[in-house]
Amino acid sequence: MRAVVRNDKSRASGRVRAGLAVLALAAIASGCAQGGSDQVTPAGGQQPLDAPPARALDSYASKLGAAHAARVAAAHRWGLRNTPLTAPRPPESKPGIRTREGFEVAGHRESDLPPVFTRIPTRDKVVFLTIDDGAEKDRAFLRMMSDLDVPYTAFLSGYLVKDNPRYFKRMQARGVVLNNHTLHHPYLPGLSYRAQKREICGMQRYMEKRFGKRPRLFRPPYGSYNRATLRAAKSCGIAYVPLWNEEVFADRWEYREADRELRPGDIVLTHFRGPGQWKGTMPDMVRRFLNKVTAEGYAVGRLEDYL
Repeated sequence: MRAVVRNDKSRASGRVRAGLAVLALAAIASGCAQGGSDQVTPAGGQQPLDAPPARALDSYASKLGAAHAARVAAAHRWGLRNTPLTAPRPPESKPGIRTREGFEVAGHRESDLPPVFTRIPTRDKVVFLTIDDGAEKDRAFLRMMSDLDVPYTAFLSGYLVKDNPRYFKRMQARGVVLNNHTLHHPYLPGLSYRAQKREICGMQRYMEKRFGKRPRLFRPPYGSYNRATLRAAKSCGIAYVPLWNEEVFADRWEYREADRELRPGDIVLTHFRGPGQWKGTMPDMVRRFLNKVTAEGYAVGRLEDYL
């Protein structure tokens, strides 16, 4: 009796499988009859190849490929040895910046003064290019940096900018942040607190008038400062005082540290200078800078993204 039951179940199961097969064949035949399309139906749980997310992903990959191809072409056009590396995504939580030097006032440490630093605390192989003064207005430099899509930060002195602010507005329109380097580029520790405040706050007002925004970053001329400098900077709305670890020229590098090595997070200084002050042009300086950092596996980051 049990054997008969098992045989009946087996025959029923076979009939079900056969019925499913017939239905599947009918569905395939129906699909072929509807316009003769050879489109493949995705397996269960998969999206069609032309679904919106799939198209968006393909479009994003195409844009990345096009951007990389443009950078490769620009690197070749500007005579670089290597294509500049793409900077890593900045951290969502910004690294804490500690002041390079502390000041004691009446036995209490002034920890609320703007921090002074020469390096961003990061493990990413990224360095930051900063450019001071504003004497040279090299149009080829603007084209080069735009073509290569390399970020940098400018620190401007008012007396050097006022003859051609449109040059720096073009720079700003391309995403470069313009910051404070005083009105007249004096040696600040030789001035009184009030005189230092006039230099820094006066440049803040000039920047707001000419460029629409008061900077948060300030670099003292020559990298020289004292407690009065930082107090004045704070009173003028300055949040950070970045210095530098290396300086690049059109024909050489100079280093603050004896081992002469780049490190992750280093801030690099250069200037808006040309053949009148250098043995070369600003594009020559950019080539020297990028050839070294890319050869050592570093990308160039945007300083403000880490602050």
